[in-house]
Amino acid sequence: MKSRVAKVLFVLAMMILVLSACGAESKEDVLKKLSNKWVDAKGYELTAEMSILTGQEPRVYDVEVWHTKPDFYRVKVSDKSAENTQMIVRNTEGVFVVTPALNKTYKFQSNWPAENSQAYLIGSLAQDIKNDKSSTFKEEGNNYVFETKTSNNHKNMLPTQRIYIDKKTLLPKDVAILNENKEEQIHIKFKQVSLGKTHAAGDYKIEQTPTGKTEEGTIEASAEMENKEFETHYPMIQWDGVHLIDEKEMQVEEDKRVILTYSGEKEFTIVQQLSDPSVSSTIPVFAPGDPVDLGVAVGAVTDQSLTWEQDGMSFFIASTSLTKEEMIEVAASMTIAGLK
Repeated sequence: MKSRVAKVLFVLAMMILVLSACGAESKEDVLKKLSNKWVDAKGYELTAEMSILTGQEPRVYDVEVWHTKPDFYRVKVSDKSAENTQMIVRNTEGVFVVTPALNKTYKFQSNWPAENSQAYLIGSLAQDIKNDKSSTFKEEGNNYVFETKTSNNHKNMLPTQRIYIDKKTLLPKDVAILNENKEEQIHIKFKQVSLGKTHAAGDYKIEQTPTGKTEEGTIEASAEMENKEFETHYPMIQWDGVHLIDEKEMQVEEDKRVILTYSGEKEFTIVQQLSDPSVSSTIPVFAPGDPVDLGVAVGAVTDQSLTWEQDGMSFFIASTSLTKEEMIEVAASMTIAGLK
């Protein structure tokens, strides 16, 4: 009798194990589902909220993305007041960065976003998950959670990301981008993702890209820029053996310009001045290098320089000793209350 009971219990235990194993999905199973769902879509539209958590207070931006296969992109990033907006557009003519408030457009010969993935682009997330053979996977409540290496321009400073995917819809819900200490520095919350949405090639033309500003609005924005008070920005990043050795203020025509010189184990120069809203460009101006997302703005990076515009200021970093990633670290850390 005891022997029969023991056999029954053993069979029941084995059945439970088998059923449990059947219920748990492997990393490979989920990857296959995501590939079918995300990569095979002809296009998509999405809205998201991006929070930069590196300062004393979070900086929050709204993100809107259009993508139509194979290579059409339109990404619009705005602060909560919608006063500061930048767009990255990729069409048959190239890659463009548009700053509506300044009426400026810069053109790049670049493979963006293939060479520097962005966490708000679904294809970039899918590629990061696929490429990282050492990525981890777990089920957490109603989510699948992948932890992978990042592959963007911040990968040395922000090497890891956690990607939260809704089990039911198989759509991304959140992305947490982490520093070396696994502290969250950037958070992206997806509000709405619509797969299968496509746009005609003409919708990605620069002259047809909506800026959200009337001519009167542009004039008002220019007036605000002209009345903006100059405030010197400094990098918050701290490197041993690197110090500010010179701060020079110059007057160039009627504009104030500040030049910061850092020396030591790493040497670089930062030039900053108020953006000039009167120098507008309806025709795209060629920009050397590649577009780079700094979180707060989109810049242009080369092997020895980085330029960008942020909060009504124009910035330029020049260095023969910093890598691209290090220049990006400096740029991303610039603030009025920075380290002198």
